[in-house]
Amino acid sequence: MSFDWKFVMDNFPLYEKAAWLTLKLALWGTLISLIVGLICSIVLYFKVKGIKTLVQAYIELSRNTPLLVQIFFLYFGLPKVGITLSESTCAIIGLSFLGGSYMAEAFRSGLEAVGKSQVESGLSIGLSKLQLIRYVILPQAFSVSIPALSANCIFLLKETSVLGAISILDVMNVTKDLIGMYYKTFESLAMLVVVYLIMILPLSIILSWVERKVRYAEFGN
Repeated sequence: MSFDWKFVMDNFPLYEKAAWLTLKLALWGTLISLIVGLICSIVLYFKVKGIKTLVQAYIELSRNTPLLVQIFFLYFGLPKVGITLSESTCAIIGLSFLGGSYMAEAFRSGLEAVGKSQVESGLSIGLSKLQLIRYVILPQAFSVSIPALSANCIFLLKETSVLGAISILDVMNVTKDLIGMYYKTFESLAMLVVVYLIMILPLSIILSWVERKVRYAEFGN
């Protein structure tokens, strides 16, 4: 069986368009999940009464339910109670909801790695909790959390592969459509692999570079 290069060249623009949409959704989902995760980790670190239990419940619910179930609930479930969201909005909320819990755990591991003596020293010189978080805790916690945060960013980008279930024309959905219409399974899957490599490999290299730079700065190398 020969490889149909003409089919690839004719349909690669579809993958290009789908890839940009996939990256856009992944970017928004990752940015929001970073914010959610940071807030949740701070709540857990300082054991904020009344909110800590809610954050723990959110993390358990998010981490123990598949993203596909979460976006189905948003897209098909909420309209039953009068709330209708667009496909892209459901995708971003779903990615943020799932990613926020993973980011929270990543940040929390970094926060817990900060020595108690440094926290006590900051309080002893009169720093407020906000100043302590900004100038003492977060800079050190961030450097420790970088590997886990990087892994979570790549994880969320790969999780976009389920978004086609709610009619989003991501790269996975385009692949399924082409296979269904033309039966060019090998060519379509080959393009899918190439597009995911183009999206994920540069991100992986950049995040690895950032991790090395942050770790070198931490140890003064």
